[in-house]
Amino acid sequence: MSGSFFLRKRLNTLFFCALVLALTMIAIIITEYDVVKGFTSVPKAAEWAVSNFVPNGKALDKLPDIIDKLLETLLVSIAATSTAAVFALVFAVLGSQKTGIGGPFSMVSRWIATVFRNIDVAAWSMILLFSFGQNVLTGYLALFFCSFGFLTRAFMESIDEMSMSSVEALRATGAGYIHIVAHSVIPSSLPQLISWVLFTIETNIRQATLIGILTGTGIGFLFNLYYKSLNYASASLAVIAIVVAIMIIESVSNYVRRVIM
Repeated sequence: MSGSFFLRKRLNTLFFCALVLALTMIAIIITEYDVVKGFTSVPKAAEWAVSNFVPNGKALDKLPDIIDKLLETLLVSIAATSTAAVFALVFAVLGSQKTGIGGPFSMVSRWIATVFRNIDVAAWSMILLFSFGQNVLTGYLALFFCSFGFLTRAFMESIDEMSMSSVEALRATGAGYIHIVAHSVIPSSLPQLISWVLFTIETNIRQATLIGILTGTGIGFLFNLYYKSLNYASASLAVIAIVVAIMIIESVSNYVRRVIM
């Protein structure tokens, strides 16, 4: 019995590997991709990166400007996420299956969350760029809309997964809707809600770099400026600063998650 099981498992694995290989070969043939040239160009690309994309003394002179723009990017990301979390919590509570007021509002709330969540942040930036121009507000609003859609859906799922025992206990005492939400729903799901907010902040810091390139603000603007002016050393320093900032934010976020969960 066990022998036939392992034999079937090996056959399934071989079939899957053969399928992946066949699809890869078909893609290579259709796209006319030169595999040999692709692999042989890797050492040359690494050599160019080591010789050009490394910070030097002149790049370090740009460090104060890089840190200033990086702080701007971090603050915009945190502000957009925090504001979006407040609005998302209201829509999630009113649209949730367990705490929602029901009727068309619940359906509209979920529909709004779906629309805002499925429009990419780059698309939001391009749309808002025509109305507000290249400034910090454009990037803030783009992050806000995407964060609002994602957090509304995440908050709804977190509230729907919570236990209803405390809600039923408060209802039995005659508590009103607002008291139930304030004293039962939010405290019960708060750890998960905070976790989602921290995750969104991490994601927005990464996305804010791309938005900065489009809107001409933040660390993304500096990276684009240095790269287009062939100042690769300063561009690499900007990338290092972004990576270090993201690692610090992730470390703090993971620590907070371990404490609250």
